[in-house]
Amino acid sequence: MSKPTKNGGAPANAENELPFEEAIRKLEAIVEEMEGKDLPLENLLARFEEGTKLAKACQIKLSDAELKIQQLEKNAAGEMTLKPVNLANE
Repeated sequence: MSKPTKNGGAPANAENELPFEEAIRKLEAIVEEMEGKDLPLENLLARFEEGTKLAKACQIKLSDAELKIQQLEKNAAGEMTLKPVNLANE
């Protein structure tokens, strides 16, 4: 049974569990492999599917980071604080 994640309740998968930097490295390796090797169609499709999942996971992580940055604001003392975001208005 898979657990829900922050990305709209979708089930967690291996791509979403990877740190962003590792997912990017894997995605770059897939691109290089697809460009540099004469892969059979089945392997090429499998690598493309894996790359698509990694790209989506990276996009989710970037969106989460962007939202958190937008939530940060300085308080009167000049300290960074997290302000609440109303997602219903987005």
